[in-house]
Amino acid sequence: MNSVFIHRPVAEALSRKLFKGKAIILYGPRQAGKTTLLRGFLEGRREPVLWLNADEPDIRDQLRRPTSTLLRQIAGPHRIVCLDEAQRIPDIGLTLKLFVDSLPEVQVIATGSSSFELANRTAEPLTGRKYEFRLHPLGFHEMVAHHGLRTEKRLIDHRLVFGGYPEIVLKPGEQEELLPLLADSYLFKDILLMDGLKKPTLLEKLLKALALQIGSEVSLNELGSLVGADRGTVEKYLRLLEQAFIVFQLPAFARNVRNELKKSRKVYFWDNGIRNAVLGQFQPIGLRPDAGALWENFLVSERHKLNHFRHRKPFCGFWRTTQQQEIDYLEEQGMTLSAWEFKWSSRAKTAFPLTFRRAYPNAKTRLVTPENVEEFLLEGLSQ
Repeated sequence: MNSVFIHRPVAEALSRKLFKGKAIILYGPRQAGKTTLLRGFLEGRREPVLWLNADEPDIRDQLRRPTSTLLRQIAGPHRIVCLDEAQRIPDIGLTLKLFVDSLPEVQVIATGSSSFELANRTAEPLTGRKYEFRLHPLGFHEMVAHHGLRTEKRLIDHRLVFGGYPEIVLKPGEQEELLPLLADSYLFKDILLMDGLKKPTLLEKLLKALALQIGSEVSLNELGSLVGADRGTVEKYLRLLEQAFIVFQLPAFARNVRNELKKSRKVYFWDNGIRNAVLGQFQPIGLRPDAGALWENFLVSERHKLNHFRHRKPFCGFWRTTQQQEIDYLEEQGMTLSAWEFKWSSRAKTAFPLTFRRAYPNAKTRLVTPENVEEFLLEGLSQ
């Protein structure tokens, strides 16, 4: 990878949890930089580190039936053991529990690119025995910290098309070649390995359908008609895509108004580049009819990254009525309700629907354009 190093703030939080008597688990999609992050902050430590990659069959076989004696032999003199892609190890929860209970002098760190596989297998065995962290593709706030607000704002056009995966950011000029490889070889690998996934062609069709509908409400029944599957199958595949950190859902916000849509949803991609790779569309943003949708996907995903970084868990959603009145994005935290409209043109103006303003008179309403994007994506951070 390029010699340029981009600092990831989660490294400090991780380092503070070392040797606290618990396992450390780092979730995130493949190629988001989990291993690079770990190697970066562990390099300066004195303790010897053992790296085990569970993508390798012999590592999985070695840890298939763990005992405390076996784990002690494997760890040897190492004080830190890193299990990469730990969701591939059978009974990983038991393995990590044995590390914590039987080798208290050893800090075990596990990374996983599937939240379903790793979280489900560690939930019960590691109750009270783990710290969890999540790493996304590079976020707007991280890149601003890396090279400044002015530079990152100039790169927004590029981010809308190619996204923020570290390899893509660090290898300018190679994005159109690397992104399809990244999507096909890494991000979908874990989904196709999951039990019960028998139709990779269906997965491809569903991804393309979702990519074409970012910013729009999605209906599971309509998606099923488009891809040739029943509602239950679509729901299952959508859940797997979420658990593999490829997409996430945004629900409708409804509190007071009779004709508010209550059960609708939108689906966004965690990374614009992956969305465009699914469709094979890398035209410059100025030539694209979907520029507004890409802007919306970028803003919603980056806001989610910011909230996660700030340890905020507001209700996030969109607002729409049966009369097609709509607001792009809302957050409700305690008694505070905030609403935003997204416009790709900095000259755009917007009026929030009177129905909404009457129903929620105390809501804060704001417009987000490329000109003032930092107010939305750096809110609460010192710039």
